Amino acid sequence: MTTHPLLVPRPRRTPGKGAARARAATPKARTGLYSSQLRLLGSENAFRIGPQIKALEDQGLKVIRCNLGEPDFPLAAHIADEVKSQIDLGQTHYCDPQGILPLREAIARTVAERRGIKVTPDQVVVFPGAKPPIGLALQAYCDPGDEVVYPSPGFPIYESFATYVGARPRPLHLREETDFSFNGRDLAPLVSRRTRVIILNFPSNPTGGVVTRAQLEEIAEVIRRKAPAQVRVYSDEIYEDILFDGNRHHSIASLPGMAERTVIVSGVSKSYAWTGGRVGWAVFPSADEAAVFKNLNINYFSCVPAYNQMGARTALESPLSRASIARMCEAFAERRDLMVAGLNAIPGVTCRKPGGAFSLFPNIAGLCGNLGAVRAHQKLPRSDRGRTSPSTLVQMFLLWRYQVATMDRRSFGRIGSDGLHYLRLSIATGLDDLKEGLRRMRAAASDRDGFQSFIREGKHLW
Repeated sequence: MTTHPLLVPRPRRTPGKGAARARAATPKARTGLYSSQLRLLGSENAFRIGPQIKALEDQGLKVIRCNLGEPDFPLAAHIADEVKSQIDLGQTHYCDPQGILPLREAIARTVAERRGIKVTPDQVVVFPGAKPPIGLALQAYCDPGDEVVYPSPGFPIYESFATYVGARPRPLHLREETDFSFNGRDLAPLVSRRTRVIILNFPSNPTGGVVTRAQLEEIAEVIRRKAPAQVRVYSDEIYEDILFDGNRHHSIASLPGMAERTVIVSGVSKSYAWTGGRVGWAVFPSADEAAVFKNLNINYFSCVPAYNQMGARTALESPLSRASIARMCEAFAERRDLMVAGLNAIPGVTCRKPGGAFSLFPNIAGLCGNLGAVRAHQKLPRSDRGRTSPSTLVQMFLLWRYQVATMDRRSFGRIGSDGLHYLRLSIATGLDDLKEGLRRMRAAASDRDGFQSFIREGKHLW
C-alpha cells in the first residue's frame, strides 16, 4: 500500500542560531499548575456568558437570548423516533470509531449527490459534532510556524486552535461592503509557501455571508496556483441547508482539482435543530487521511453513540427532513426581515441582510459613539483596554442593564479587530422574544446616562 503524501515525514528544518541558543539555555522551573501551551487556547464566548445569563435569571429577570447559535425548534419526530428505536434495539455499546457503516454510506451518498463528486464511505469519519474536526485538522496538518488562513469575523475556534497548535494565524478580514464574503483577490496575499490549511465557511457564522460559484472559482484558482501541494482546504459547510432568497449552497470541492485538496465538514446541529445530538462528519480527500482521523477519534473520543448515528442516517435519508428544514428556513427568514428592519431603525446601527445561516452582524460604530463607548474604552487602564473593546462594553451594557444577550466583534476573531464595532445577534430564538429584544435595544441606544453610570460602576465590563 502506498503511503499518502501527507503521512510522509517532512524534511527536518535546520534550526537557526536563536534556536540553538534556546536549547542551550537552562529551562526555568515551572511554578504554575497548567502548561504554557494551554494558556494559548481561547474559547467560545457564546457559552462563557452562560453563567452571567443565569445570574440575571436567578434574580427573576427575563433575558432575551441572542447569544447562542442554536435553533429553537424541536428535533423532528421522525428522527427522534429512530433514536429511541435504536436504543430499544440495544445500540448503546462501543461501535466503529470511524463511524458506523450505515451512516458513512448515507453521508457518502448525500455529499456525492449534492456536490457532484465521487465519495466512498472509507473517506468519511464521524465525530461528536462538527467542532472537533477543526482542532483535529489543525493538529494533524500543521507544525508550529505553519500558517492557517481563516475568515474573520469567523467561528472563534478557528483562531483559537490555530494559536493553540503553534501555527501562525492569518485572518482574512471580511468586509461589510462585500456582504462579508470574499474572492480570490482577497485570498491571494495571504497564501504563502508556509500555508497548510485554508478555512472556508459558507454560509458563514457569524455574518450569514454566502458565496457564489464564480467567487469559489476565483478562490480555487488562487489555491491551485499559489498554495503548496499539501495544503488542505477545510470547508466548514455546517450551515449548508440554511439559505434564503433563492441562494444555493456551493462547495469548493465541486470545482476541478479541489476534491483532492478539500476536507468537507457538516453535521446535524443546524440543519436538523439537533445541537445536543453531537453528530458531525468530515469527508477527507482519501481513505488514508480518514484513517489518520479515525485514530485521533480513538485517542480522544472512542466513538459516537450508535443510536444517535442511526438518527443522523434517518435525518439525511428521510424525505420528511426536507420539509422540516424548509419550515425552519421560512421562520428564520421572517425573523431576519423583522430584525434587520428593526436594527436599521435604531440610531447608530446599520445591518445588512444575510443570505444564509441564522445570525445578524450589525455595525454599531454609530451607537458606540452615541453612548460614549469609544471614549469610555480609551479611558480604561492600559491593562484593561486589551481585554475588551467598545463593542464589548456595549454588549455588557445590553446584558446587565437591559437583559439582551449578544456577542461582541472580538468573540469572532481578535487579531486585527481593533476599531471594528459590531455585534452578533442570533435569530435562533422565538419571534416574540426578538421583538422584545428590539424594544430593549432601542431603549438602550438612547440611554447614554445609563451607559455612563454602568461604566462608572465598573462591574461586568467584560
